[in-house]
Amino acid sequence: MQVSLIILAAGQGTRMNSDTPKVLHKLAAAPLLHHAMAAGRALDPARTVVVVGHGGDQVARAAQDCDETAEVVVQDEQNGTAHAVAQAAPLLADAPGQALVLYGDTPFIRPETLQAMLDARDRHAVVVLGFHAADPGRYGRLLTRGDDLLAIREFKDASPEERSLTLCNSGVICAEARTLFRLVSQVGNANAAGEYYLTDIVELARAQGLSAGVVICDESQTLGINTRAELAAAEAAFQARARAEALENGVTLTAPETVFFALDTHIGRDAVIGPNVIFGPGVTIESGAEIKGFCHLEGCHVSRGADVGPFARLRPGAELAEDVHVGNFVEIKNAILDQGVKVGHLTYLGDADVGEHTNIGAGTVTCNYDGVMKHRTTIGKRVFIGSDTMLVAPVTIGDGALTGSGSVITEDVPAEAVALARARQTNRPGLATKLFEKLRAIKAAKAKD
Repeated sequence: MQVSLIILAAGQGTRMNSDTPKVLHKLAAAPLLHHAMAAGRALDPARTVVVVGHGGDQVARAAQDCDETAEVVVQDEQNGTAHAVAQAAPLLADAPGQALVLYGDTPFIRPETLQAMLDARDRHAVVVLGFHAADPGRYGRLLTRGDDLLAIREFKDASPEERSLTLCNSGVICAEARTLFRLVSQVGNANAAGEYYLTDIVELARAQGLSAGVVICDESQTLGINTRAELAAAEAAFQARARAEALENGVTLTAPETVFFALDTHIGRDAVIGPNVIFGPGVTIESGAEIKGFCHLEGCHVSRGADVGPFARLRPGAELAEDVHVGNFVEIKNAILDQGVKVGHLTYLGDADVGEHTNIGAGTVTCNYDGVMKHRTTIGKRVFIGSDTMLVAPVTIGDGALTGSGSVITEDVPAEAVALARARQTNRPGLATKLFEKLRAIKAAKAKD
């Protein structure tokens, strides 16, 4: 069954009190829009069309960052949800198969719920996603008779009896693409808000002898984000679910409530995650790895048997092979560490390749930036880098070589060589005492002034 996605992402979100388009505010380190796109992507859609408006260029870039095949159309004036869907008609009106309308500010709808809507299309021409609300408030109400959906009534237009109903409209709708756009083209705006409501297609369909039905999901899936408070509540909900899923999948979280996941975090079974660990986008932790407390990771890959931290930072491009050890106050960026490498503490490795079983001493820095360009450091196998070594890139350290502590290495070091690059030490007997006496006198003189 071919599926086309239409994701509505044109709203300004004035209640967010922000210059940033609402759908670009981040939840679990990813724009809200990416959550909606991820749910739809599980259906393997043939096409994805994102309808943009406020901040359209930014939203379009974000959509294509998530899915480079996503198509973008512009809704210049926000005249309601039917008007927004109609903007996709030039692209999809003749598309075969189903069309599914999602919302860029509704991040929690599950792929299995969307699949249930597609399955319900066997019985109904139009399928709407509904939920029973604990506090229906100003949601649109679903008017049903048995399994049939009769109409969707916006709160502004609902009677007191209709407002007493708890079955509410999520806004998500599924129909055959040609049918959807034909019905949308017939929607009028004779309502309290003067807008073109997508929900009107239910009554239009029934008037033409087409059936409409409802798939009901848990209210938590339909949470829309309109305010900063709702965004914070959504973050808490996402993290609670992500922690529960990690534990269920065999990951050890020693203090679950202190671990924060991103939308695309992947952690293998039997991995151990310590307290106060934050995962940014693009992190994969393989089975059996350990991330100790107070680490921050993004855009990195940690292999089986590796351990990281505490107090370590892995930045984008960090690749740790099996059994690598990265200790406290170590930062790795755009660097590949081969099997068995040890980086114990107080070190920065950026734009580097480190060979297997190499030991990096404390205080080592790859000096990778000359103020204009980045340069790469290559360290071979079984190398010993002495503490406080500055490696001024571009530079290569050969297999089995050694650098002396405190060295500033500016030239390549051959394999199995020892590199020493520091000034010769000189000792001046008695000079320390004289120097301290002079400094104390200066300090005392200043105190009298």
